[in-house]
Amino acid sequence: MSNARERLIDALYGAGWSTVKKLPEPVALRLGRTIADLTWRRRGKSVLRLESNLARVVPDASPERLKQLSKAGMRSYLRYWMESFRLPSWSADRVRNGFDIEDVHHLTDGLASDRGVILALPHLGNWDLAGAWVTTELETPFTTVAERLKPETLYDRFVAYRESLGMEVLPHEGGSAFGTLARRLRAGGLVCLVADRDLSESGVEVKFFGDTARMPAGPAILAQQTGALLLPVTLWYDESPVMHGRIHAPIEVPETGTRAEKTSVMTQALADSFATGIADHPEDWHMLQRLWLADLEERRP
Repeated sequence: MSNARERLIDALYGAGWSTVKKLPEPVALRLGRTIADLTWRRRGKSVLRLESNLARVVPDASPERLKQLSKAGMRSYLRYWMESFRLPSWSADRVRNGFDIEDVHHLTDGLASDRGVILALPHLGNWDLAGAWVTTELETPFTTVAERLKPETLYDRFVAYRESLGMEVLPHEGGSAFGTLARRLRAGGLVCLVADRDLSESGVEVKFFGDTARMPAGPAILAQQTGALLLPVTLWYDESPVMHGRIHAPIEVPETGTRAEKTSVMTQALADSFATGIADHPEDWHMLQRLWLADLEERRP
């Protein structure tokens, strides 16, 4: 990526955080929908990749149905961005009232046990809003990791933004992040990880909507090494201003098997939980990148 393009990207994100958060919420949402529809009509690589991914999630969908799903998907994706640009300016009440979560007792009971809790999420809905709700409503800080972005100034913006919401943010690269996450869990803390896309190329192979994908091993390994509770979370939107979510039942560490075998079983269970939420709300799955191994191999030559 050229320096000029990096500076442009950083400037656009900076403008979003500085400008969009000043707009009235209905105006920001209309702006997001307009941008989403324009992007969808251009039929660029990201939109086509989204449709390709959705075709695996909804295999019986007609081409027209896939187009409508990808259009709704782009609207959901831009809603995420409009909300994220505005989140730092939301009041505590707006954050509390902006998220409705089912089965939160799995989380509160886990935190009360002092054994540490790992929340693992796919790219569904707005995970930043869910995190802000945790730090605001439950008054519980947590630790997460962030992918290194280019330019570096953009990565710094994301870190500052998430820290402003009460999160401790660690860089994804480097071995120190895992050790810090483990220490937080052993101290009874909370760790939140977006875990449906492997960035390391050393993740665990899982069956996901009928084909093989690779997902991060970190959540399962952390649960094994620290004794922390591993909880899948799925999120979704409806037509209201409120995002919805569900905390699934804990994924237990198998009693027998090697560490690799246990990690494989637990990561598959995580993928199955993610799949239920994605199948119910495919338009809210913001996966605009290649995920399945067949698609990754197709690109390598």
